[in-house]
Amino acid sequence: MTEPQLDHLVYAVPDLAAGVAEFAERTGITPVRGGSHPGGTANYLIRFGPSSYLEIIGPDPEAGVRPRAFGLETLTEPRLAAWAVRPGDIDKAVRLARERGYDPGDVQPLSRRTPTGELLEWRLTRREDPAEVRLVPFLIDWGGTRHPADSDLPLASLISFSAAHPDPGALQRDLAALGVRLDVAAGPEPSLRAVIGTPRGHVTLR
Repeated sequence: MTEPQLDHLVYAVPDLAAGVAEFAERTGITPVRGGSHPGGTANYLIRFGPSSYLEIIGPDPEAGVRPRAFGLETLTEPRLAAWAVRPGDIDKAVRLARERGYDPGDVQPLSRRTPTGELLEWRLTRREDPAEVRLVPFLIDWGGTRHPADSDLPLASLISFSAAHPDPGALQRDLAALGVRLDVAAGPEPSLRAVIGTPRGHVTLR
């Protein structure tokens, strides 16, 4: 089975409008609204290329709730909270990961409509995980839906993406169960770090 490919990074913000404005100020790139999700979240996007992107996600201002997804219920400042990879066969990837000792969770369907009314549908793995930052990626499969990065989104370059963990070996074992490679350094607490190239130079997201 081929190695899963990076699909997107998840940058969680406690206030969506403020988070998008701050990102635009730091980078010189204005993200484009993606849409609203069931459960009370909404997102804005930029792309790294034709098949990967950055998702800025926060509470949907129109929903009036504090969603639990990606720690948004208690989040007080922006955080690079999670990431997703795209395997060739998501069901097979889940089965193999479980055989190798890591359970990525069950595969569930989700969808959202874009501001133009286009319906995007996908499947992803959902795992109960209380961690504020999820260093092991979730799996995603877009099926026949057009990939979000395959559109006229603002472009940035992903210079580097890495993680830190108190026990790098343990994290690498979980990543290996998914067939995923990531640079992992020893650090006092779990964290993700992305460096992106922007009109205002390299910007680090943590």
